[in-house]
Amino acid sequence: MQSYSIAILILNPTIMPIRVAIVEDDVVTRKTLALQIGRATGLSLMASYASAEEAISALACKAPDVVLMDINLPLRSGIDCLVELKKTCPKVQILILTSSEDSGQIFAALRAGASGYLLKGASRDEIVSAIKNVQAGGASMSPPIARKVVSYFQKSAKPSIDLETLTAREQEILSLLAKGSYYKEIATELGIRTGTVRNHLHEIYRKLHVQSRTEAVLKFLKR
Repeated sequence: MQSYSIAILILNPTIMPIRVAIVEDDVVTRKTLALQIGRATGLSLMASYASAEEAISALACKAPDVVLMDINLPLRSGIDCLVELKKTCPKVQILILTSSEDSGQIFAALRAGASGYLLKGASRDEIVSAIKNVQAGGASMSPPIARKVVSYFQKSAKPSIDLETLTAREQEILSLLAKGSYYKEIATELGIRTGTVRNHLHEIYRKLHVQSRTEAVLKFLKR
């Protein structure tokens, strides 16, 4: 299967690798991640940075597809960096990769627009898969993080008035998104174009007063 994927990339130059940037202050971790991404089929390492300040300054004009982001950075936090990058590169997907299991940081990152949250114990294959997943429209979380998210909403579940403003089609799309379906899978399931899915999602975000699919799904699960 891997050799087939490589052949496709070579034969079809229109299939571009996912451009990845790393923001990680630990030099050993940063170099390890850079090596793993550099060797992964379908990924391309754009750059790596040791601080939020460096990343914010450099990435404003580079617009990577996915950023692997640590939270506990030296001066400004990874969440601060996430917020700033979303302003200058709204389409960038931020994948948190950190050792922190603090619930406050987890939800702060998700509310700020993170598309996934992995713990640093994740394997190379898990990290590569998560990068491809968030770029394709999915959301990735390490099992302990997913359990915290589910537990939180089970304890605080209550109806959301915002959800009542969604049309039947919008609720259908949000339901599929909450199940982990990619944009293309949703389009196929509903018999519509991928662009139409994105248009519906834009309207869903507006009605729910959220900025990302992760926030929308969290609000949907809390209903």
